[in-house]
Amino acid sequence: MNKSIATKLTQLSVRLEELNRLLSSETITANLDNYRKLTRERAEIAPVVELYDAYLQSERDIHTAQEMCGDAEMRDFADAEIRDGKERLTQIGAELQKQLLPKDPNDERNIFLEIRAGTGGDESALFAGDLFRMYVRFAERQRWQVEVISQSPSEAGGYKEIIAKIIGNGAYSKLKFESGGHRVQRVPATETQGRIHTSACTVAVMPEADEIMDVVLNPAELRIDTFRASGAGGQHINKTDSAVRITHLPTGIVVECQDGRSQHKNKAQAMSVLAARIRDKQTQEQQSKQAATRKSLIGSGDRSGRIRTYNFPQGRITDHRINLTLYKIEQIMDGDLSELCSALMSEHQAEQLAAMGE
Repeated sequence: MNKSIATKLTQLSVRLEELNRLLSSETITANLDNYRKLTRERAEIAPVVELYDAYLQSERDIHTAQEMCGDAEMRDFADAEIRDGKERLTQIGAELQKQLLPKDPNDERNIFLEIRAGTGGDESALFAGDLFRMYVRFAERQRWQVEVISQSPSEAGGYKEIIAKIIGNGAYSKLKFESGGHRVQRVPATETQGRIHTSACTVAVMPEADEIMDVVLNPAELRIDTFRASGAGGQHINKTDSAVRITHLPTGIVVECQDGRSQHKNKAQAMSVLAARIRDKQTQEQQSKQAATRKSLIGSGDRSGRIRTYNFPQGRITDHRINLTLYKIEQIMDGDLSELCSALMSEHQAEQLAAMGE
């Protein structure tokens, strides 16, 4: 372990002791905001310090075993202890490096998921519906909540566009690598000749923005229009001007929301989506500048490129960014994204580690 990492870990150990003292104080609950802040900090630091303690213990165990090597009767046992101790050091050291990587401040946020049909006509809209179901099933497995913000159904089924909010701890951390072009290869239900068609959809995953802290929305820069909602919704849908369209004049970003029954709710939802899109646009611009000097394998912000192909005839899904192919398309389309998400996160962490070593 290099000196800078050891110094950082020692500082964290000292800070954890300080936090323990502060949180055990009888007056700490007098300020609930400060109490919650310190509790969150402790929850982040404690696992790292525990790993560091295990690392130091392994070093002590190796040192003890080395002292036993002078005894002929204990040499074999000591050699085995040294080998095991060094293996533990390597494993714990690698895990510590990951724990010390810069944290994405958005990782714990809720997200807005946008899926848009692309090339392929009706088949693309059907695929958009399949993708949305995949993400909903994944959210259910995580015990997250899904709220549809707006949708534009296709006559043949599926969606021309659908926007949903996914509410749950770590939603962005698990799904942030889903942004990009998704391509499907399969025989459409309407295809009489049995020919394989290729269609595409675009997925965008954006962390929910804190309107106050993250994005300043100047009312003078917003045009807010109301209109009667269209589509399914029974007798209520066309009786009131409950649908809301907000245009952000500086960027030209337009958000519509009509799924809520009240204009107030639709406006609030539309403002949330608008804030997320503006923040996402700012992030994409920043990442594009970074990518100009150092190409990033993941998270470059370029959504125009194809990131994944779903080949139904061959039962495989290929993520082109990390050259990973899995022959479990039915399970993945049913929301089993854990292997894909873990592989993408591991590759991202490996890239971060490589950048630290440069």
